[in-house]
Amino acid sequence: MPLPRGAAPAVTGRALALSPHLDDAAFSAGGALARLAQDGWDVVIATLFTASVPDPQGFALACQLDKGLPADVDYMAIRRAEDEAACAALGARAMHLPLREAPHRGYTSAAALFQPPHAGDVADGDACDVVAPLLRDLKPDLLLVPQAIGGHVDHVMLVRAVQALAPSAPILWWYDFPYTTRADTPRRPFEDVLASLPEVPLPTDPAAKLAACAAYATQLGFQFGGAAGLARALDATGGREVARLQGTMPAA
Repeated sequence: MPLPRGAAPAVTGRALALSPHLDDAAFSAGGALARLAQDGWDVVIATLFTASVPDPQGFALACQLDKGLPADVDYMAIRRAEDEAACAALGARAMHLPLREAPHRGYTSAAALFQPPHAGDVADGDACDVVAPLLRDLKPDLLLVPQAIGGHVDHVMLVRAVQALAPSAPILWWYDFPYTTRADTPRRPFEDVLASLPEVPLPTDPAAKLAACAAYATQLGFQFGGAAGLARALDATGGREVARLQGTMPAA
C-alpha cells in the first residue's frame, strides 16, 4: 500500500481495524482496507458491539422493527452475516466481539445515542477488556480506528478504550462516514486531541468499498435511503478517504 505523502515505504504487515458497529470500518475506511489487503497485508476487522440480545425490548426492539425485521429474528446474527460478506469483499478477516450495542445498555432513543455517555455506562472498560487481548495476540503493525465524529456513544466508548490502552502501533484515525456528511450529527468530542495530528490521504479501492458497503443490506435504507443512495453518497466523496496519523507508519 503506498503510504500517505511524506511517509516511508510500507512493508507487508498486519492491520487491525477496530469498528464500533458492523459497518463502520467499511463505510469509513473500506477503500484503504481493501488496498492494504491487495498489497499483501493481513487485514483484520474487529467489531466490538455485535452481541445478540434475546427478546429485545423498547427502543432496542424498535431499531429492529423499523428495518422490516420481525421481533423473533436474531437481528445481530443477520448483521454479523452481512459483515462476513463485506469483509470478504475487502479481502479482510472478520472478528465479532461480544459487547452489546447502546440500545441494550439503557439508551432509549435515537437522540440519546448522540449525547454524552451515561454516567453508569461502563462500555469503555468492557471495550478495553476485549481489545487488549487482540493487541497482545495479533500484534498489529497498524491500527485503524474511528474519530467518533458525530458523537455516537458506541464510537465514543471505543475511542476512550483506545486512548486508555495507548497501543504502541501507529494509528490511522478515520473520519466517521456518513456522520461527516450530516449537519444533525456534527459533534467531534475528541477534536482537541486529534486536531494536532497530521491529516493524510489514503490510497483506496472505491469499487471494493462499494461492494463491501452494499453487503450491509439491513442498514442501507436507514442510512442512505437504499442501495442507490449508498452509491450516490460514496460517489460524492470522489472515492477519497482521509485519516489523522498518530505515530509513524511502518517503514522498510
